[in-house]
Amino acid sequence: MKIAISGANGHVGVNLCKALVERGHVVSALVHKHAGGLQGLPIQIVRGDILDKNTLTPLIEGSDVVYHLAARISITGDKNGMVSLINTQGTKNMLEVAARCKVARFIHFSSIHAFRQNPYNEPLNESRPLVGAEGFAYDRSKAAGERAVMEAVGNGLDAVVLSPTAIIGQEDFEPSLVGKAVIDICKGKIPSLAPGGYDWVDVRDVVEAAIYACDHGRTGQKYLLSGHWHSLKEFSQMIGLHTGKKTVSVVAPMWLARIGLPFTSLYSKVAGTDPLYTSESLKIISEGNRQISHSKASIELNHHPRPFSDTMRDFLSWLKKTGRI
Repeated sequence: MKIAISGANGHVGVNLCKALVERGHVVSALVHKHAGGLQGLPIQIVRGDILDKNTLTPLIEGSDVVYHLAARISITGDKNGMVSLINTQGTKNMLEVAARCKVARFIHFSSIHAFRQNPYNEPLNESRPLVGAEGFAYDRSKAAGERAVMEAVGNGLDAVVLSPTAIIGQEDFEPSLVGKAVIDICKGKIPSLAPGGYDWVDVRDVVEAAIYACDHGRTGQKYLLSGHWHSLKEFSQMIGLHTGKKTVSVVAPMWLARIGLPFTSLYSKVAGTDPLYTSESLKIISEGNRQISHSKASIELNHHPRPFSDTMRDFLSWLKKTGRI
């Protein structure tokens, strides 16, 4: 098949491009700025912007399947409006061009953050409502993107929605926020951890489910691609287990982490880097649902996440091989 991918140079995008090429598919990849992770792959690079519909036609025209991965991730709000613009209007642009080009299937990557996390003591599955005005800017933007996809389905587009949790694994060239955390823990740059944790899923398992969705995902359906919940302390311990090095184990109380927010924000501004943590990220790790079900994806998309220890071992091996740790 001919397959078009937006956000191709991102973490999932690079892994997906490689997996599709290995299966013999013809891939066209939309790249906005950088294409470093795609170097050497036998794919067509299309320079463009999901906010400019004129650049999307060369990407999508003649394609059988479209994977829409391009998004702006944020744990610092949406001060300049780009998070909402990219995640919502960008999705609408992709949907419009895909419908006009009559693609056979549109696979949209959303996020677990598009769903309401509360009630926390009940399993979170695809029937959980999407966030509303109470959500963070990123959460609202991903929820709005999902609603746009479902509206397009109602107008005749064959589309499915995939919602991963925290993705971790190899080919993380940027790196992602999760990748940065692993590298910083390895280098001893994180003095203490916040209480709480997250559901972690291997990028390879996400890609396998995404490819399976081409033929087996049901039109108009949503699929949660979760993995395994682990606390940040367990996360750090796992890194230490596979590196043989002592890693941070001190868990600071939440009140102390909140007191440190202004200092981490100031430091990030002076250093020109992303903040180590924000009020949003603290709420995510402390209040996120710990029972995210992938039962539906297991049955319909053959999604069976591998043990987290295997994921961390292989990711650390890749980081070491590429000189990142």
